[in-house]
Amino acid sequence: MIPFSVLDLSPIIEGGDAALALRNTLDLARHAETLGYRRYWVAEHHNMPGIASAATAVVIAHVAGGTSRIRVGSGGIMLPNHAPLTIAEQFGTLASLHPGRIDLGLGRAPGSDQRTMLALRRDPGSADRFPNDVVELQAYFRPAVPGQAVRAVPGEGLDVPIWLLGSSLYSAQLAAMLGLPFAFASHFAPDLMDTAIELYRDRFEPSDARDTPYVMLGVNVFAADTEHAARRLFTSAQQQFMMLRRGQPVRLQPPVDSMDELWSPMEAAGIMRSLSAAVVGDRRMVRDGIARFIEEHRPDELLVAAQIYDHAARRHSFEMVSELQHSPALV
Repeated sequence: MIPFSVLDLSPIIEGGDAALALRNTLDLARHAETLGYRRYWVAEHHNMPGIASAATAVVIAHVAGGTSRIRVGSGGIMLPNHAPLTIAEQFGTLASLHPGRIDLGLGRAPGSDQRTMLALRRDPGSADRFPNDVVELQAYFRPAVPGQAVRAVPGEGLDVPIWLLGSSLYSAQLAAMLGLPFAFASHFAPDLMDTAIELYRDRFEPSDARDTPYVMLGVNVFAADTEHAARRLFTSAQQQFMMLRRGQPVRLQPPVDSMDELWSPMEAAGIMRSLSAAVVGDRRMVRDGIARFIEEHRPDELLVAAQIYDHAARRHSFEMVSELQHSPALV
């Protein structure tokens, strides 16, 4: 049996606003805690009208303060957007407020477009410094040594687990070299998933953080009482991907009965390839789909995402998925 966790993009729905999105995020986190999910992660995205978690550390504080047991973290913080010291202080503060419950997942992408990247004061070459920035960030969490000129307060000496996130082989290699747990973004970029997992596990070097490799895989799950209802829920995510690929990001749209009149065949093929690690259907179909995904890719943990327009339907989908954690088919 492997643990299940939640990735919530704090969707801002058409007809709603960020305040509603953040209330729904806390409600879903409390629900996930009751259902037995291991961790609840939110992600850094900027200039995205459909995502409310741009100030990621603030959202983590909101969720951790409203829950009591579930681990809360970032999936992820886009480290090139920030000074490592700033992130050490932010997550040191979170870990001081919520001991033993905070995760720090790190990504290398900008989480935005080029103009937004410049508005964030990001150096275009900052991604090239990612390995050094990760090592610097790790150092801030170690106990301070005599004469240390720059310290993270809060932060130093705190146990804040660092994860590396990625959708390519780059972070897989770096996570293996540094001996860190690795999360692959298979929920939107599955093409290199198996190659990245194999590379990471083959090259993993034990560290103070971990003795053995640990892989978490993202998977979209849209579960409902009937297959038709689940496939209808899925169309909100499909519309979101379609508009993003057109360079026109929008709020999460209501579901539709058919996507045929909304996208071209070429768009449909590309989007469904990106979303090929999605499990959509009724209880039996979701059980079989998740069991097949685990059997094929052998993750140590699943990170479940679901961009569902209706909050009650999203809660119900995560309820249905949580039942599978105790299913003999997944052991």
